Amino acid sequence: MDATAAPTPFSTLIRTASHEQHTEAETSTFMSDLLGGRLGVDAYTRYTEQLWFVYRALEEGAQALRSDPVAGPFIRPELMRTAELERDLAHLRGAGWRGGLEPLPATAAYAARVAECARSWPAGYVAHHYTRYLGDLSGGQIIRDKAERTWGFARKGDGVRFYVFEEISNPASFKRGYRELLDAVNADDLEKQRVVDECKRAFALNTAVFRELGEVFPLSA
Repeated sequence: MDATAAPTPFSTLIRTASHEQHTEAETSTFMSDLLGGRLGVDAYTRYTEQLWFVYRALEEGAQALRSDPVAGPFIRPELMRTAELERDLAHLRGAGWRGGLEPLPATAAYAARVAECARSWPAGYVAHHYTRYLGDLSGGQIIRDKAERTWGFARKGDGVRFYVFEEISNPASFKRGYRELLDAVNADDLEKQRVVDECKRAFALNTAVFRELGEVFPLSA
């Protein structure tokens, strides 16, 4: 092996290591049925509710991490999604949308893990930050397009604002910059491996949410 070969960039390690879990999440029965137009807007609404619990944990935790040497560079106001989710939920459920809002058990476990990392392990928080926001900027746009066409939401309007990053005019450039931040992350190789493992855990937690949503919205055979 060539000792002078450049090490694999950390962003590449993360992407390749979590590829299998990423594919599993994207191809879950619930998401396939949702994107295939086989489920109603009530399923989309329930999914949006679950996202609110996860992003609230992500973004409430972000405030205390702004000056953290590891997580701080990733805390970008233009990514924040909670306000957009709340606007979508008000559109989908009405002004009293908070009433009776309950996380599924898998969602509660996911949000709790995000909050725990935000509190006690900034590098682990970065793993969750990466899996959520880079996914929203990429595959999330497919969901937005399908939702607009399937349920008649206004293009980039109420109901799909979660997927619209008004302050990011060039997503490709933003994602490139984000990966550069990952490559420069303030962590040694052992810590980086732990972050990769946490990325895998994040995808597994997300897949568990899809599994439970699929149980709530089964397609009749």
